[in-house]
Amino acid sequence: MACTNITKGRGLDCNRISGGVKFIYFGVYDQFTAPIETVGIVAASGEITDIEMGAGTGLYRYSMPLGVASVTDTIVGSRENGTIYYTPTAQVLFNRLTKEDQNQIKLLGATKLVIFAQLNQQLSNGHDLIIGLGITNGMELNAGTMDTGAAWGDKNGYTLTFDGMEADPFSMVADYTDNPFDNAAFTNVSITSS
Repeated sequence: MACTNITKGRGLDCNRISGGVKFIYFGVYDQFTAPIETVGIVAASGEITDIEMGAGTGLYRYSMPLGVASVTDTIVGSRENGTIYYTPTAQVLFNRLTKEDQNQIKLLGATKLVIFAQLNQQLSNGHDLIIGLGITNGMELNAGTMDTGAAWGDKNGYTLTFDGMEADPFSMVADYTDNPFDNAAFTNVSITSS
């Protein structure tokens, strides 16, 4: 007897979509309110329908240069053990080395995070698709580089890799009305962009 049943098939979809990430939003894991099992984020059937953050908190938006930021969710399974889990990874790039970024990177490295990625992929209404990473167990900065480059055209800046471990694949944030995260069911989700 099967543990689960497949519920639908899938035909060919549009082959004209855009890859990449426009914005990365960092939220401090402990600032999402209870219940602790969902870290103040409710996801069902692959969609985040509710976000609850504490008063005076919010998300921090980082703009990504075109063609450099990416998100990957790797499926890790063991046939022998009968287990499966997911390892979300976000790779982000900041151009230019600055003391302000050095300080923020130290803070990002010391903090458990929930990460939202606003993709270049658009929904049928023209809104950008937003996905949530680490919504149950959080994400952490575990690798990166600070590069000066050698030639004039080389990258000068930071490459950071955040990763996590989740029981479910990443979820997609419910579509917004006019601006990202303006959903009526979301509480105290303000955006700081500078």
